[in-house]
Amino acid sequence: MDKDIAKQVAERVNAARLLESVDALAAFGARDDGGVNRPALGERDIEARRFLIERARALGCSVSVDACANLFFRRAGDASLAPVMSGSHIDTQPTGGKLDGCYGVLAGFEVLAALNDANIRTRRPLEIAIWTNEEGTRFSPGAMGSSAFVEPSRMTRYADVRDADGITLSAALETHRQAFPSLAKRDSKDAAHAFVELHIEQGPQLENANVPLAVVSGIQGVRWYAFHVKGTAAHAGTTPMPLRRDAMTLAISLHQEIESIARELGQADTRVTFGRWNIEPNSINTIPSSVTFTVDFRHPDPHVLAAFDEHANAIAQRHNVRIEAMFSHAPVAFDTTVLSRIQAACHALDARSLPLTSGAFHDAMYLAQHCPTGMIFVPSRDGISHNPAEATDAEHLVLGARVLAHCLTTLCND
Repeated sequence: MDKDIAKQVAERVNAARLLESVDALAAFGARDDGGVNRPALGERDIEARRFLIERARALGCSVSVDACANLFFRRAGDASLAPVMSGSHIDTQPTGGKLDGCYGVLAGFEVLAALNDANIRTRRPLEIAIWTNEEGTRFSPGAMGSSAFVEPSRMTRYADVRDADGITLSAALETHRQAFPSLAKRDSKDAAHAFVELHIEQGPQLENANVPLAVVSGIQGVRWYAFHVKGTAAHAGTTPMPLRRDAMTLAISLHQEIESIARELGQADTRVTFGRWNIEPNSINTIPSSVTFTVDFRHPDPHVLAAFDEHANAIAQRHNVRIEAMFSHAPVAFDTTVLSRIQAACHALDARSLPLTSGAFHDAMYLAQHCPTGMIFVPSRDGISHNPAEATDAEHLVLGARVLAHCLTTLCND
């Protein structure tokens, strides 16, 4: 492919149009504090989807849907080949911002518009996806749409999941079908040639390094454990210290031991969090009889994760504490060929970048099981996300979209 074509498309990315689209989508579920509350498959989400369906058709794209209400906006190619895909999600946290997920979808739409403006036809189709329920705040688990796209059998397990109001996913999907009865069904066997997700970093590393882009090499693996610690409730004023069986004292000791091991094993790449604590009887003047706390351990190296598993179980056995394995996911390494295309796009546009591993889960984590996959990050101001204060400088949003446009155009002409 003539490299000038990809650069021409990148240069047709319209900054004003992209930034206006961010504000337009944020109006669906807008909060008074500037944030967005748009639960998956809720009324505001369906309104936002209708807005994007109309926009996609105005750009000359076809629209299809699958069994999990994932939407696909396709710009035709000149050959009957597997499409190149991009996109992300538009559901938000209850107190979310305007960019998480939404930026990746809107940047994808901007690439569609830039291709039209440049009057360029690609060899392969380009497809922008909206993945359903990535956040997992209405229905659990998160990344429901992308995981079901890759493994359709998951829909059997997901169908009866209920939200806080008792509404099942099946009922929400039926509401979506009724809202868009004429949408074509996407063939689940229609595999993609490649997938590239553009996202805000949701952390401080790019901003701290004063670098506008990251080529994301993969996603950390994770382990979730719960430790159940038992003691004996007794009066805080009358029980001598040597005679106490204080569940909280033991839990704090375990916390320190686990954190020490985690830091020693993983060095700078370790992420360990003790996020949830339940204490009984939770009274100011009673010695705790029961404490349960959770551990979230993340690392990009599967050997480190395995070593942490061994240490966590050994610590529990040594202290006669029950340990519960709650969740596990292996690290994901993105495709080297796709990453090289992203790096080439950065180079062609004189955009500085650095390699990063994502500490957060994204839809790309599942798409990597489906086709060659990569990710691009732009900075998050102060590292803030899942918050109305979530923000990225306009110049970085535009640059990210231009790199995406260059990369997708190149992949579409493979």
